[in-house]
Amino acid sequence: MSDILGIIGGSGLYEMEGMRNVRHVRVRTPFGNPSDALVVGEIGGRTLAFLPRHGRGHRIPPSQINFRANIYAMKKIGARRVLSLSAVGSMKENIRPGDIVVVDQFYDHTRFRPNTFFSDGIVGHIPFADPVCPSLADVAYHSARKVVKRVHRSGTYLCMEGPAFSTRAESRIYRKWGVDVIGMTNMPEAKLAREAEICYATLALATDYDCWHDSEEDVSIESILAIIRQNVEHSKRIIREVAGRLPGREGCGCSETLRYAIITDRKKIPAATRNRLTLLLGKYL
Repeated sequence: MSDILGIIGGSGLYEMEGMRNVRHVRVRTPFGNPSDALVVGEIGGRTLAFLPRHGRGHRIPPSQINFRANIYAMKKIGARRVLSLSAVGSMKENIRPGDIVVVDQFYDHTRFRPNTFFSDGIVGHIPFADPVCPSLADVAYHSARKVVKRVHRSGTYLCMEGPAFSTRAESRIYRKWGVDVIGMTNMPEAKLAREAEICYATLALATDYDCWHDSEEDVSIESILAIIRQNVEHSKRIIREVAGRLPGREGCGCSETLRYAIITDRKKIPAATRNRLTLLLGKYL
């Protein structure tokens, strides 16, 4: 398999009409099991690999998602690009429930998640000032515009730990920080994708106004699920558009992120660590 488009999102997305040669692929990783088996199939000549982030049946809470295994599995199966679809709360008046934001920045407000492949005797520092692939984000934006009227070209995603939603005080403070949307799942997912030299972009689907908005009801599971169900078909159509619009990856730089990232003396890297990271770092070691 090569040049696969990876999709990380909700459990309903992989049930796409017209997908051919569908198979379930269980991927073993040195970081444990991914959230679930990957659903691999073909649409319009493009191979797609779907991974339900929370597992089928939505059984894995945000803090217990094995992000390292998920990204490693995408790399191992041959995904050169990963598009994340995520439900978020809106922190701006002009981002309405039902809108889509093509995220271009993240604020990592999580606390308990392993967030790097670099550990156990190896140190690496990736450039992360611009955390999404501009080429994939551009394709995602134009694809979303073909399906949904209100799409925002950029925005900052604050990733909170969860699983509880924000207090009203927290929500108002986050608003003052200037973030655009809030969610629980895209970090360290984006950071690990960069370490794996995978192009990564996020489509954030706004489901509510969190709890800061005085004239709207406070966030509830019922209201969120209603909009998520409404957005599933939109997401499928957007994925089809993205799959048909993808250009070559030359020029974005994502495939060479680690060229100068590894600081550790190659002779000092433990053999076990070297073996565990061969898939990610082999060409540099």
